[in-house]
Amino acid sequence: MVASFLAAFFFALNATCASHSVRAIGTLRANLGRLIVAAVVLALFAHTVGHGFASASLGWFLLSGVIGMGLGDLGVYGALPFLGSRLTVLMTQCLAAPIAALGEWLWLGTRLTGLQIFWGGVILAGVAVAIMPSRSNPPHVRVRPVGFLLGFLAAAGQGFGALVSRKGVTVAAAAGEHVANVTFGLNAAYHRIIAGLAFTALWFLVLRWFRRTPAVPAASPAERRTGRLWLLANGLAGPVAAVGCYQWALATTPGGLVLPIAATAPLLSIPIAYWLEGDRPKRRAIVGAFIAVAGCIALTLNR
Repeated sequence: MVASFLAAFFFALNATCASHSVRAIGTLRANLGRLIVAAVVLALFAHTVGHGFASASLGWFLLSGVIGMGLGDLGVYGALPFLGSRLTVLMTQCLAAPIAALGEWLWLGTRLTGLQIFWGGVILAGVAVAIMPSRSNPPHVRVRPVGFLLGFLAAAGQGFGALVSRKGVTVAAAAGEHVANVTFGLNAAYHRIIAGLAFTALWFLVLRWFRRTPAVPAASPAERRTGRLWLLANGLAGPVAAVGCYQWALATTPGGLVLPIAATAPLLSIPIAYWLEGDRPKRRAIVGAFIAVAGCIALTLNR
């Protein structure tokens, strides 16, 4: 459970870094760049401290990367222009957990207790209270039906990606590998990042072929230099630290418990944004955060 909370924290930190890098160099380049940074860092770790590609679960983690960091991220970035950031995050985080829990029950036979399901629902309810758009704070885009389809794709990508990772853990454990440590988590993150990078690079080439590459935002040379620093921070906080802790958590805990805690990342980003950007949180966000924190404490006690 500690790994789940660490993953949520680093995902939250990653959100702030990502927003700065996107504003400086554009969405697609920021996403591709963060994966390149992560692939280099994780490759150095995996081929020195870790076990590189020598794992019985290699194929499963590569598939998980294609689903979660390929199709899932494609759904997120596709939904943003049609739903806005809050609705996109809400759909992704609140649907991914039940998708993963149901899939793990049907495929791997992992059953959660009634209390675990209840407290996981409380966490997601707190997240919904905190970030759900309202009349006083509506989405900043015109909401379109296609956005909900893309939002579901994002949630399914994250949920099924976690499910396939759990399958990879069982395969590795059956082969006698030590899975309950951070080294295994970072090595698994490396496999996922490699697959996600290949998928994203291929998508980038397809967009260039059809001349649909998004325009790079206008920025001064100083802003671009700062944007590269944010890109580096984005790659280290998200695909390296967050995904590494996320895989570490999935190695020891069912996805139906990990994903609700990881879903609190938008709430953890509130104090980070206030500290780094002076963005004062709304009262409803604070109430939702308290509900989610209470759910996390109860879920941990019922672990």
